[in-house]
Amino acid sequence: MGLWTRIKRSMRALFGGIVEATEDPELILQQTIRDMRDRIPDLNNSVAQVMATEKLLAKNKDRLESQVVDLDSKIKASVKMGRDDIATAYIGQLQQAQVDLQRTGHQLEHAQLASKQALKARDNYVLQMQRRSAEAMQLINQSKQAKLQEQLEQTMASFQLSDDASTFDEMRDKSDRRAAAAEARMQLGTASVDTQMQEIEKEAMDMQLQDKLLQYKRDMGLLPAAGSTEAAPQALPAQGETTPQQ
Repeated sequence: MGLWTRIKRSMRALFGGIVEATEDPELILQQTIRDMRDRIPDLNNSVAQVMATEKLLAKNKDRLESQVVDLDSKIKASVKMGRDDIATAYIGQLQQAQVDLQRTGHQLEHAQLASKQALKARDNYVLQMQRRSAEAMQLINQSKQAKLQEQLEQTMASFQLSDDASTFDEMRDKSDRRAAAAEARMQLGTASVDTQMQEIEKEAMDMQLQDKLLQYKRDMGLLPAAGSTEAAPQALPAQGETTPQQ
């Protein structure tokens, strides 16, 4: 493969890619619909010209038919008046009018067929344009949906979910480590010497309070004095009961 051929192929690939990247299906389809609609006035003008030719030939045919009838009457009148020279002249005109009438009749038939075909072509074009317009609108809607899907994908990609997930995991681990460290410090704090000393002091205070309570009971005679060997006084009998004889 020659160098120039390779260069042309590369240039075509490059510019073809640029053109394809800049093509917007929605805009192209909308422009296509506008182009089809813009052709309708020109098409109507062409159909109108064909129909005008048909109407003109129809009027010429009516005029020639009237002329033939008129010449025929004039020929008869000239013959009746004995004017063969005038009758002969009218006969020449009549023959020419009949030829023109026959030729115009054929032209009118072709014009009528052309008008029908032109109208049919115009109607088919309008139907095709309507069908293509509906199809184009569907394609435009699909193109819009594709754009929205692409934008959604780009937005989702910009979120960087993997980075966020790693951040959450990192913060969760850090929180767990802080909680574990706090719990460990608490356990160490409850097991420290100061805590044990506080518990001993609380126990000593409770013992002092119990001693005070016992002292109050002794002072009130509810308990024997400290160091006494006497038995504790018996409880008094209830009312109505007698003391048992010894």
